[in-house]
Amino acid sequence: MRISPEDKPVLDAVEARATDLIDRAVAWCAINSGSRNTDGLERTLAALEPVLRALPGETRRVALRDSETVADDGEVKRFRHPDALLLTVRPEAPVQVVMTGHYDTVYPASSPFQRVAVRADGVLHGPGIADMKGGISVMLGALEAFEGHPLKDRVGYRVLLSPDEEIGSPASAPVLAELGALGHVGMTYEPAMGVEGALAGSRKGSANWHAVVKGKAAHAGRDFASGRNAVAGAAAIASALHALNGRRDGVTINVGQISGGGPLNVVPDRAVVRFNVRVPDAASAEWITSEVQRVVTGETLTGDQGLTVELHGGFTRPPKPFDAAQQALFDKISEAGALLDQTIVWKPSGGVCEGNNLHAAGLPNVDTLGVRGGDIHSEDEHAYPESFAERAKLSALILMKLASGEIDGPALKALRLSLTQGAA
Repeated sequence: MRISPEDKPVLDAVEARATDLIDRAVAWCAINSGSRNTDGLERTLAALEPVLRALPGETRRVALRDSETVADDGEVKRFRHPDALLLTVRPEAPVQVVMTGHYDTVYPASSPFQRVAVRADGVLHGPGIADMKGGISVMLGALEAFEGHPLKDRVGYRVLLSPDEEIGSPASAPVLAELGALGHVGMTYEPAMGVEGALAGSRKGSANWHAVVKGKAAHAGRDFASGRNAVAGAAAIASALHALNGRRDGVTINVGQISGGGPLNVVPDRAVVRFNVRVPDAASAEWITSEVQRVVTGETLTGDQGLTVELHGGFTRPPKPFDAAQQALFDKISEAGALLDQTIVWKPSGGVCEGNNLHAAGLPNVDTLGVRGGDIHSEDEHAYPESFAERAKLSALILMKLASGEIDGPALKALRLSLTQGAA
């Protein structure tokens, strides 16, 4: 693999636009787009759409299904998500790439963390600058430059920008699965890890559950015995769930919240236990699903007869093992990085993202092609400005090597499918 004379102008074009890549990401970050801030998400969608439309192909909005949320009182409510954006370019080309990103962030409209600033050390500090409005700018910058390459017609791509990744992609998951089946290679733009910019190798799978405990209200003084304390039952369930930690290698259960109760002189009749599970493989996912069912249906756990438990949720991100197809893809990306004097390393991650969904759909993918940054999901989130052009050049070079065949996309997909069939 080498940088050809045809490749160099594309890389130079990325470098020439380094400041633009940063500036537009900073502007996007000034629009709050927390996953539940529908107005802010719609405004972000409107800001992104013309950038996609400037590329060739067809850009359209994709309506997503509603998702369910469980309120603190245990009631199940519907939530309407804004549209996803889908750009389709050259769907007839021999090599197909699926590129994904999300325009939602973890910061609600009420957050004080609303704009990007430049720290004294020159590092960008702001909401979504790494995760992942910076990554979206990098992705689009690579595509804008790649369209100037003479072999561009050999590669088609589909770009999906979704509004719900930070809450597990409950609405966009079917679209991710559909696109994953259409591609040879996937490229997702979560931030690379740390100053060194490590890529995520294997990823655990993730499930979010909400156990709604229902009891019977009563006066705590006059009629305590007739009450059925839902909060006490929720506490027992939470304790039993926590006790599952350490029972199976790599499986963790985090009880994140218990909601319920009210006045101290009333036996509470509603409570909700919210918990997250991470697993390393499909067998572990089956095991923990069975254990969760056992816990929430166990009569002795509640301590009080007459309580009922309704379980909502489940796995939204399947495990993403570092299989032979992933290894082959990462080896090629490492080669491409070396041509740019970038040392590409990878390490396992307990985090999850759209790369999990794409892998489950049979698509080998690298999902941390975004900017180098850190402290994501906190008010210390930051990104290194030099990494915008750096990472856009890496993506552009990957696309060029897919076009030249030096990275064999169809062979990578065939290897991934053979592994799936072998496991079956």
